[in-house]
Amino acid sequence: MARTFYVTTPIYYPDSDLHIGHAYTTVAADAIARWHRLHGAKTFFLTGTDEHAQKIERRARERGQEPAEFVAEMAARIRRLWDRLEIDYDDFIRTSEPRHQRVVQEIFERVYRQGDIYKAHYRGWYCTPCETFWLERRLEEGCCPDCRRQVEFLEEEAYFFRLSGYAGRLLEHIEANPDFIQPPSRRNEMVSFIRGGLEDLCVSRTTLTWGVPVPFDPRHVVYVWFDALTNYLSALGYGSADPADQERYETFWPADLHLVGKEIVRFHAIIWPIILMAAGIPLPRKVYGHGWLILKEGKISKSTGNVIDPLVLVDRYGVDAVRYYLLREIPFGADGQYSEEALVARTDADLANDIGNLLSRTTAMIERFTGGRIPPPGTGDRVLADAAADAREECTRAMDGLQLSVALGAILGAARRGNKYIEEQAPWELAKAGATARLDSVLYDLAELQRVLAVLLKPFLVQASAVIWEQLGVGDITVATHQDLEWGRLVAGTPIKRGKPLFPRIVSKGADR
Repeated sequence: MARTFYVTTPIYYPDSDLHIGHAYTTVAADAIARWHRLHGAKTFFLTGTDEHAQKIERRARERGQEPAEFVAEMAARIRRLWDRLEIDYDDFIRTSEPRHQRVVQEIFERVYRQGDIYKAHYRGWYCTPCETFWLERRLEEGCCPDCRRQVEFLEEEAYFFRLSGYAGRLLEHIEANPDFIQPPSRRNEMVSFIRGGLEDLCVSRTTLTWGVPVPFDPRHVVYVWFDALTNYLSALGYGSADPADQERYETFWPADLHLVGKEIVRFHAIIWPIILMAAGIPLPRKVYGHGWLILKEGKISKSTGNVIDPLVLVDRYGVDAVRYYLLREIPFGADGQYSEEALVARTDADLANDIGNLLSRTTAMIERFTGGRIPPPGTGDRVLADAAADAREECTRAMDGLQLSVALGAILGAARRGNKYIEEQAPWELAKAGATARLDSVLYDLAELQRVLAVLLKPFLVQASAVIWEQLGVGDITVATHQDLEWGRLVAGTPIKRGKPLFPRIVSKGADR
């Protein structure tokens, strides 16, 4: 595993509260970052807000606020959401910050000076919700092909970036680096898009003032995508004279993973790499475009008002249930349908019945048969030791391929094997027969299995993993590393601290709440 790891989410528009789709991306990135930290990698996890846009300016005006005041309030709300979901980011970049503006202007001017940005007039169609310019031939019944909303005709002086001149070089890079765009379906889409012909990109506006001024022509502000994408560099301190910033940039760039929704893969896999090529900066190693969460009514989207508030779900079911559902229900990279019924079913079947029940049964038997202390290990079968090893190996393979659902499935499979083992060994019968050594061995292995599984769960179920260790008497799981995945580290004689059920069944509370 890499000794350093830099992962990013997209930076989110703070024009309104975020929805469950944004939580999906951010929880996934958080789990990936936590996984790499667990395995000893020096990790940097970045998220933030994309604050310069026409729709931000309009939204602030609707509320009678200045844009700066409006985005500050919204950024604080987003931070509170990530706190509730226990997102452990290393930096939260805001594009209205001076540190970001400096980098945007530096790169914009560098690309301009070498002749890759030129001034012309823009005449065409613009979608404000998507912040995207469209040629008429790409419109669908006169509407934006992405969000299906009405577009408006714009005519203004603007600067353009010679995107078209880098198409061949980008194709060569994609062909030489098959993992650069993932999953393969997104890679194929981007290759097809490039081969269809790239148009030069409008990279400035004169009809708004809320943005980063073009350094050599302050009547213009830098267009949102050239501005926003640069956050991945500015957060690291690119070009700073501060030695700490320089060290951070040199340590973590190029980014290992830009994690984005599939609707913005084009910006990250085509526009962003070409900006970097033009600026002479190394390209990120991977852009991964995950699928959408879909409701019966269609794609979850702020622009269409089709949203689910993750805070409501966290209040109702708890943070781990929401995190687990998002990461387990949908094969990562594919689209998946969201439903609250499925969330409840997953929580009851997987978390309550399998993981929670295993802990409850094991700690109850240790209290009953060994005085509430971890018994000594035996020298009998290796059924559960092998199950733990298999889960570790499968989980590692899955996380290497960003298959988060598969990784959780491997952990769940080992928990189910633990529950089956209880039925096979029948510790109550061993106690009745006076088979003390065998009873001790069975209970030790059950407890040790859960100690290991809690470490594997640490990146995903941030609260439950800690509770498992606490009830087993192990201590503070925040200090656990990949070395704690080794079998046999549970110390005999440790007093357990049996507590409340880890995941009380939701349906038993009454499905109608």
